[in-house]
Amino acid sequence: MTDVTALGELLIDFTENGISEQGNPILEANPGGAPCNVLAMLTKLGNQTLFIGKVGNDSLGKMLKDKVTALGIDTTYLYQDEIVHTTLAFVHTAEDGDREFSFYRNPGADMMLRAEEVNEEAIKESKIFHFGTLSTTHEGVRAATKKAVETAKQNQVLISFDPNLREPLWDSLDEARKQVSYGMSMCDILKISDNEIEWYTGESDYTKAVEKILENYQIPLILVSMGKQGSRAYYKNQMVEVPAILQKNTIETTGAGDTFDACVLDYILKHGLENLSEQNLKEMLTFANAAASIVTTRKGALCVMPSKEDVEEILKK
Repeated sequence: MTDVTALGELLIDFTENGISEQGNPILEANPGGAPCNVLAMLTKLGNQTLFIGKVGNDSLGKMLKDKVTALGIDTTYLYQDEIVHTTLAFVHTAEDGDREFSFYRNPGADMMLRAEEVNEEAIKESKIFHFGTLSTTHEGVRAATKKAVETAKQNQVLISFDPNLREPLWDSLDEARKQVSYGMSMCDILKISDNEIEWYTGESDYTKAVEKILENYQIPLILVSMGKQGSRAYYKNQMVEVPAILQKNTIETTGAGDTFDACVLDYILKHGLENLSEQNLKEMLTFANAAASIVTTRKGALCVMPSKEDVEEILKK
């Protein structure tokens, strides 16, 4: 049985890595894509993982498939498109480590996944199914995503959802809102960032924002990631907040939210979603915050996830 199956984008993040002798920015081709980043961290923590997605049948697509396989993620259902090239994202990093993305995805291979390529048995045999909204931006891949989500729902597989909103990829933010609403209507675990929850609810008070979400959707566990302010868990009328662990040598925040998300899912796999105490939630958020802080000190995300020992070392300090 697979612990976590994820469906979505697998792409190349071109991240800045110095300046050439001619004064040009040097870009490093880092494997990325939020759902697969989550699986990379889960695998590092000892879980069985499987990825469903599509890359191009090109040199970058082959590199991605090789890298993901080498990490120990099952790539049986990672397809290669013969026509459309691997999706690319160029990551522009600000001085504080925050990022801005430029996507080359019109179309990109990740958008070419089709419903008939989604193996229902693989999803049925999973404990958790995880997805985001990048696989709902266009009709074909949206149908594939919804088939997977609905298969998970019908078979009592826990569903984890991270909106991971990337505004440039949507024809309209009204469509984005509709797809985020769909994810919320189906999930058991919602991980949402501070800027996403403000956008979605219009509330800057995150507790009021969560209350608004819960008026419409019954989501047992909601996690709000707040960057340098830490994170919160909302669960059965409890709110637990844990401060961030700030690193002096932060270089970029790519993958921090995915690392955090993976640690939460790892905790749920070990403890279940039924009877979490305040102490459980604190423990979960503390470990997740620590792991996320480590990723901010490394270039890229998918291939540089911290080990359990790395995280425990930070927590000792």
